[in-house]
Amino acid sequence: MASKDDAPVGAANGNGETAQPSLNVLAQYVKDLSFESPGAPNSLRGRDKAPGIAINVNVNANPLSDKQFDVNLSLNAKASFDQEVLFNVELVYGGVFSISGFPQEHMLPILFIECPRLLFPFARQIIAEATRNGGFPPLMLDPIDFAQMFQQKLAEDQAASKVKVS
Repeated sequence: MASKDDAPVGAANGNGETAQPSLNVLAQYVKDLSFESPGAPNSLRGRDKAPGIAINVNVNANPLSDKQFDVNLSLNAKASFDQEVLFNVELVYGGVFSISGFPQEHMLPILFIECPRLLFPFARQIIAEATRNGGFPPLMLDPIDFAQMFQQKLAEDQAASKVKVS
């Protein structure tokens, strides 16, 4: 005879409670990758100082079903020296996540903080390889504070809604 401790994950135990919450990566993929070096081969020559690098990051999430979500991490890195663009690399890296057992109020932080945190190391490696393959030193992106990004986005959305209401 099986005890309630033998219940599968996500199944209700004998007390009507559900098992542990779960977050699983079902798939990861490159949705879009672009590398441009418009001034090559002149842009590859050595310089006495480092180029300026502008990096933009964005996260989007879309439901695929009740428990599956597609999360996209968009990264854009543009290196320039004076007015010359040395390279521009754009990546949209996605993941399909199965999320269950979490309270509804935790879903947005999971989708916009935890999921991109899991995707970032892979996206970082792709950016590094693309810049190295383009003839430049590998661009190793610094870790990103997705929690801060999420809080900033919430604050911006809240400020925008106050402006519309007034």
